[in-house]
Amino acid sequence: MYRLKSLVSRWLNDAFPGSCLLCGSDSPDALLCPACAADLPAPPSACCPQCAEQTTHGERCGACLTDPPHFDQTLAAFHYDFPVNRIIQALKYGHQLAVAKWLGYRLAALIKPGEQLIVPLPLHPERLRERGFNQSMEIARAVGKQLNLPVDHCSLFRNRPTQRQADLPLKERRKNVRGAFECTADMTGKNILLIDDVMTSGATLNECARVLKLHGAAHVTAVVAARALKH
Repeated sequence: MYRLKSLVSRWLNDAFPGSCLLCGSDSPDALLCPACAADLPAPPSACCPQCAEQTTHGERCGACLTDPPHFDQTLAAFHYDFPVNRIIQALKYGHQLAVAKWLGYRLAALIKPGEQLIVPLPLHPERLRERGFNQSMEIARAVGKQLNLPVDHCSLFRNRPTQRQADLPLKERRKNVRGAFECTADMTGKNILLIDDVMTSGATLNECARVLKLHGAAHVTAVVAARALKH
């Protein structure tokens, strides 16, 4: 049933475009009308190159200097604020799969040549059955198609269900996902694009990057549609 719902939603998105997702005005060739697209909050011009948190001059933030994450770089298309939160929620909870394609194209524009493999953040099978699809996988497919890169959706997986990160205080999130991922492939020497929809604390992406590095990954770039900022 969930798979059928996802397929029907995908078909409707492709068959009946034409309205701006945010304001409902005519937008026959794009997800958003030009006015709404121009209002989307961009990430800060000066941010930490490792975690994309806002900094004064683009230097590494204190958190990354004190306790460096396992991912080497973060690329974000938007700042997670209104109305970007509505766009991502339309994908995540409204099954608006056209959003994934739209986000994927914007992320692809940020990525420089030299990457080798795309890995979407995995969902546990229980969560996947609940939602019907993996939003990170849908975004990853769009990025892979745009860049002509392979998408590995099998090697990295969740070995146990975890509490929703959004329901936990920031200090509890790293503990919640510790040991929740496994990798079955040899990633030796690979440059990996690890894709998710939103980065808040970065705990889940950090744990995934840790596992990928344990399996030999040379470089892991966290690629997210939106970055939630502390300030």
